[in-house]
Amino acid sequence: MPLNVLDPRAPFVLDVRELGRRPGSMQHKTLVVHAPADLGIGGVVEVPEGSDIGLTIRLESVMEGVLVSGEARALISGECARCLDPFDDQLAVEWQELYAYPEGETDTESEADEDGLSVQDDMIDLEQPVRDALVLALPLAPTCRDDCPGLCSQCGARLEDDPSHRHEYTDPRWAALAELLTNETNESGSSGAGPTEEM
Repeated sequence: MPLNVLDPRAPFVLDVRELGRRPGSMQHKTLVVHAPADLGIGGVVEVPEGSDIGLTIRLESVMEGVLVSGEARALISGECARCLDPFDDQLAVEWQELYAYPEGETDTESEADEDGLSVQDDMIDLEQPVRDALVLALPLAPTCRDDCPGLCSQCGARLEDDPSHRHEYTDPRWAALAELLTNETNESGSSGAGPTEEM
């Protein structure tokens, strides 16, 4: 299967020519790229398109190819799962991938080719590993803060605005018994308060 040709001007594409192919050679790089589209979880929480993603990367030459270890830092935006207010937060994730040399004969190289993780014309594309790492780290039920009180389950009032907010609530399983007790009390009260026949 032919590999996709990498565009050296693409934001996630790195030139690794200076690293060389001598095992043990190492380089460190820092860069800022703009977040691609659709970097999130179904509209719940996302890295806003076009926002900055900071990358700190270590490139290491190994026998099979280039081992890339990195940290990605990004702003995330979403809606709190408890109070439904919008919020922003910072996310930092670490990741590691091996980019195999095309002429390699190892099993690692074959797996890398299938996933598109190969060194092509002395270039590598970081977008898919960075995207995968960020999306997998996004919370499925994000909150604006750990102790967010959320909304009242009865009326939907925001509990942050009124911490003493309460509702009188009777468990429906006890409703019939409560009605019997009320009727019995009313009957007892009526017989005691009525006129007597004694003169």
